[in-house]
Amino acid sequence: MPEPAPPPPRRRYRGVIIGSGSIARTSHYPAFRDTPGVRDRVELAACVDVWPDALPLDGLPLVTSVDQLTRFAPIDFIDICTPTGTHVDLAAWGLEQGYHVLCEKPVALTTAEAARLTAIARQKQRILAPCHQYRFNPVWRQIAEWLKGGKIGRWHLAEFAVHRLAADRGVVPAGAAPWRGTRAGGRGGVLVDHGAHLVYQLLDVGGPPSAVTAWTGRLRHADYDVEDTASVLLEYPGGNRVATLLLTWAGTRRDNLVRFIGDAGMIELEGGELRLERGGEVERRDVSGSLDKSAYAGWFGGLFEDFVAALDRGEPARYLDDITGVAAVLEAAYASAAAGRRQPVTLGA
Repeated sequence: MPEPAPPPPRRRYRGVIIGSGSIARTSHYPAFRDTPGVRDRVELAACVDVWPDALPLDGLPLVTSVDQLTRFAPIDFIDICTPTGTHVDLAAWGLEQGYHVLCEKPVALTTAEAARLTAIARQKQRILAPCHQYRFNPVWRQIAEWLKGGKIGRWHLAEFAVHRLAADRGVVPAGAAPWRGTRAGGRGGVLVDHGAHLVYQLLDVGGPPSAVTAWTGRLRHADYDVEDTASVLLEYPGGNRVATLLLTWAGTRRDNLVRFIGDAGMIELEGGELRLERGGEVERRDVSGSLDKSAYAGWFGGLFEDFVAALDRGEPARYLDDITGVAAVLEAAYASAAAGRRQPVTLGA
């Protein structure tokens, strides 16, 4: 009996990084370079950056315009690591060129923008993947597993708090405000920058909220033209489940809090300790190493493995609902803050 034919070699994908700033240098590039299952499947051909003082990424050819990418053909995907204000147009451009697209969060801030990108991705049959890397944080995965497994019963209250002293500066001229603190660069403030992560985490474990009540303001950073603090209340269908978010760049130290309260216990992440309380018992875990910034590249590694698998399977619609869900919640939150009243969440057509 003849031996079965060996499986065909797995395809390698060629990509280009757009933007050579901090997130590309400390997270994206190391994840592509070091992650098993990614480094043997992806070849990075070049980096694009319009910043005059940009430096190459570990020897990758550096060009100053996406119009120069034809020099590096064939290209399968682009990885957008630029400020939020560029995401929609760059993602649309990449899809129109026939590239698959990885894009830093949030990809879109309104349901209309999400619908525009969804239409192009479907027409071109290309994947548009958001960098929602917190899903691959092992601490969050443990929390999600406990929730799914009913460790605290049905949860009815979630609380998230993120405290920072200021927005990350990014690449800006000396003396200038961080681009995240500007409407041109970030399109919003702390609600966009940190809130986007919390929104998709809550979508994963709670589904879409029905309504949002939000407040945004600038408490400390007068040189920003966006909010440095946001408070958000998410209501869920049925009226018996809520989530609260407190996000600030006006804190006194870097701090994070995640708490889920259920009818049979509580899950709490405070500082570097993760706790599960149920039945009078408390399980404690030191997770500080998994939350350090040095661990971020590993989270991206998991995300990029998922992206490569989607490319292998040819799943153009894989991430589109995710992008739309985040956009819908952020859009409703800003509308609520502007109007000073509760706002329904509409996912769009």
